[in-house]
Amino acid sequence: MSWGSELWDQFDNLEKHTQWGIDVLEKYIKFVKERTEIEMGYAKQLRNLSKKYQPKKNSKEEEEFKYTSCKAFQSTLNEMNDYAGQHEVVSENMASQITAELTRYVQEVKQERKSHFHDGRKIQQHIETCWKQLEASKRRFERDCKEADRAQQYFERMDADINVTKADVEKARQQAQLRHQMAEDSKGDYSLSLQKFNHEQHEHYYTQIPNIFQKLQEMEEKRIVRMGESIKTYADIDRQVIPIIGKCLDGITKAAEGIDQQQDSKLVIEAFKSGFEPPGDVEFEDYSQPMKRTISENSLSNSKSEGKGEAKFGVKSRGKLWPFIKKNKLSLKLGTGPEDFSNLPPEQRRKKLQQKVDELNKDMQKESDQRDALTKMKDVYIKNPQMGDAASVDQKLAEIEQNISRLQLEVQKFEGWLAEVEGRLPVRNEGSRRQSAVFEAQNNSTVNNNCAQDRESSPDGSYTEEQSQETEVKVTPTEFDDEFDDEEPLPTIGTCKALYPFEGQNEGTIAVEEGEVLSVIEEDKGDGWTRIRRNEDEEGYVPTSYVEVFLDRNAKVDRTESSFLTCLFSSWESG
Repeated sequence: MSWGSELWDQFDNLEKHTQWGIDVLEKYIKFVKERTEIEMGYAKQLRNLSKKYQPKKNSKEEEEFKYTSCKAFQSTLNEMNDYAGQHEVVSENMASQITAELTRYVQEVKQERKSHFHDGRKIQQHIETCWKQLEASKRRFERDCKEADRAQQYFERMDADINVTKADVEKARQQAQLRHQMAEDSKGDYSLSLQKFNHEQHEHYYTQIPNIFQKLQEMEEKRIVRMGESIKTYADIDRQVIPIIGKCLDGITKAAEGIDQQQDSKLVIEAFKSGFEPPGDVEFEDYSQPMKRTISENSLSNSKSEGKGEAKFGVKSRGKLWPFIKKNKLSLKLGTGPEDFSNLPPEQRRKKLQQKVDELNKDMQKESDQRDALTKMKDVYIKNPQMGDAASVDQKLAEIEQNISRLQLEVQKFEGWLAEVEGRLPVRNEGSRRQSAVFEAQNNSTVNNNCAQDRESSPDGSYTEEQSQETEVKVTPTEFDDEFDDEEPLPTIGTCKALYPFEGQNEGTIAVEEGEVLSVIEEDKGDGWTRIRRNEDEEGYVPTSYVEVFLDRNAKVDRTESSFLTCLFSSWESG
């Protein structure tokens, strides 16, 4: 079926219909364009969502992702990022394969349609002109015929009238003949115009208009086919990403199946294991028979027995109850942990030291690689002086050698601490090192040095490994808060005057005002803090640089002698 034969008289309707077809195509293009915007926006939101929950670099969150459940979550975030990428692919393919192509095609269809209807209007104008010419020749023929009839009637009336001259009759006869001739000429013109119009009309309705309508039909059918192909492409673009999206979902499922609760539990043990033994039973101390204490407290035997009891219960039990007792909060709040991580439990300390050794070895390997590269460059410069000056890399090589030497020393130092923790070397805690240095400076005896290691406290509250159980359970008093309030307060060894105000916001410190005078109960041990007391119930640490200390030398000597006698007695007792 052809538009040219079936719709020969529907020019205006075909014009409206073809315009409607283009409008439908443009509406579909708009639909696909909005779909691409939705897909791109959805992909952007998915990427932002995945980025929002990604662990930050060098943060605690990044450390938490060592657990299998967190790794599964990480894999889900990565798969969702790839999932978003597929939606971007859908948007890009629809924009290029449908929106751009159809937009260009619509412009072509509009131009083609405009050309066809322009030709159709020209043909219509031509047939209308031919019709007007036919009507004009017809009216002229009709008018000439009427004029010829009137001229003939006038001649016959003049010829019948006896009163009219012969000349008038002749004139009327000639006029009638002229009108008849004009009528015949008009008849010939009308006949020719009619034949021409019929020919043009036949060409118009059987050749020209059918050709134009046929082209319009082909254009419209092509538009329909093109729209169908675009809709199919629309579906294919979605179908192409379905396998990849399926792989993303399979990856999420696989990550979920890879969660191992036992592995996570093992990692929790590795993360928080201290290496200490659980506390033992608390021994019963009988206070119900005080009258049996017949021996004088001043006697040597009584001191010996009480010394044993105190060491047995007071010191050992404190060492065994370490999980239930708070550590010294001062060093933890200030964040000034020792370099050898002695403030950590043994197992955690070992892990930190191992990490430090690995980092130093990695840095040393980088320096070595850089040194090798510069050495090769120097050799090239020596062989080919035109390429560069060999002396220009000497300074850099010297710096690298210094860095390597420094890193080697650092590695040796941390490996020594690591070996100490792992039991390959004898243990010596931070308190031992610091106190031995103090007593060596005072030229005291070896006994004083050993006793000071056991008695004096390390302000950082560190956990350390000891060589024997007796040494291990001797925990410093500063590692407790208020669990043993029955201990005797430290004696005053001097006074100090505050040079500057100190707020003392951290736990373990004490606030002072400028110009305030307070008592000193423990001088600076090299960590930059002095322990002071206000009244009888307020004491804490202040920065040594904030106060001016006035020590009572007599009190200090008395304290040292008392400590020496106590340690000497303990050595005699253990012997």
